[in-house]
Amino acid sequence: MSATRRQILARTGAVGAGIAFSGAVSEIFAGTAVAQSTGPDGYGPLVPDPDGLLDLPKGFRYKVLSREGSPLLSGEGKVPSNCDGMAAFRGRRGHTHLVRNHENRRKSRSAVPTVPGITYDPMGEGGCTAIEVDAHNEVVSERVAIAGTSTNCAGGPTPWNTWLTCEETEFKAGEQGYTKDHGFIFEVDPYDPRRTGAVPLTDMGRFQHEAIAVDPRDGTVYETEDAFEKPFGLFYRFHPNKPLGGTGSLRAGGRLQAMRVPGVKDLSAIKETGATFDRIEWVDVPDPLAKQTPIRFQDFGTKGITHAQKLEGCYWGGSCVYFVSSFAHRDEGSAGDHYGQVWRYDPKRRRLTLVVVFGPDSDLQLPGESPDNICLAPSGGLMVCEDGDGAQHVFGLTRQGRVYPMARGRQNIGTPEKPEWGEFAGVTFAPDGRTMYVNCYTPGTTFAVTGPF
Repeated sequence: MSATRRQILARTGAVGAGIAFSGAVSEIFAGTAVAQSTGPDGYGPLVPDPDGLLDLPKGFRYKVLSREGSPLLSGEGKVPSNCDGMAAFRGRRGHTHLVRNHENRRKSRSAVPTVPGITYDPMGEGGCTAIEVDAHNEVVSERVAIAGTSTNCAGGPTPWNTWLTCEETEFKAGEQGYTKDHGFIFEVDPYDPRRTGAVPLTDMGRFQHEAIAVDPRDGTVYETEDAFEKPFGLFYRFHPNKPLGGTGSLRAGGRLQAMRVPGVKDLSAIKETGATFDRIEWVDVPDPLAKQTPIRFQDFGTKGITHAQKLEGCYWGGSCVYFVSSFAHRDEGSAGDHYGQVWRYDPKRRRLTLVVVFGPDSDLQLPGESPDNICLAPSGGLMVCEDGDGAQHVFGLTRQGRVYPMARGRQNIGTPEKPEWGEFAGVTFAPDGRTMYVNCYTPGTTFAVTGPF
């Protein structure tokens, strides 16, 4: 099935919220597993939650696993704020291990507690926490997994069952009170964080990291950069010296390169879904540590390099890597406007394809509804955390190209006169596909959602 070159509008069941997109929808699910399918319109309308936390379709229920400010079960301090990217790992006896980012900057509401042996910079307030739940989603343990980092936004899992947490910042030692340079990737063992400690993977680059995806065939790591101002971020790949070497192997270093699309300086200029570019070039990054100049400003030769605004979500599917540009605005310096692009890169063919475009020629009545965190769902579709204003949702996207609401946040962090809702982040599924875990960024909350997935 292909919806290329036509608009598909799917009502979400939420008043005033709709998403229009165009694209060859089936392509983004190529090579992924398919379990039971959702109905043509998802799981039905959302049912208001009497407790005012999370609206879900009929037949689904949630459990709050962790809440910002509550005591960590480890006794190390309080649950940190700003819950962001997350992944789930299989444990013993039906248990699941979650690793959760905390996108804390300086002067955060609730910093990640510093713990000896797993703290990078004592002045950094970000990091990760690890939660272990049993088969009934009862919390067994909750502890700090890494501390002393900054602005831990997203990241991604590795084929050897660790989590790569990404710092979305470029502050250097001496700036903002930090004692060490920031802007790195760190590896976190979800089962025993002390095995990985707090060691920056410097060869993977120092920049405003967002997410990663690993090619399970050779261990190549793809990285997105969410730079906040022009020139916008780059799309990278990292060739490790020890491919698929297991926990700690990335410390052996490797080669960092940035993607160059011949003739394209800004991906937002491409509007036609199905647009394909062959012979993609990968250019060595002159100074991965960005000692003097941020990487996106560095000299990549007379041909330059390819940029894109809001490069965020990234995942591996089949034999390709997919990455998301959440939005682009001309008035902020981009070459074109959109509410989200999904790109597919085929390493074997060195081919880049624009798979899906969201808006802006939709009937959106709430601004800024753009795809952010994404994950594959057991139904064979996608779950997408939106990044925008107004009521916040987790949307599902079926293989048939329909958008449906999976969850809607009810936590008002504003005022009755000017309501604001905490965005969703870190959506992921348990290894058995029976539970969806998702974070509310503010106030930091981790939910376990169960039902007829």
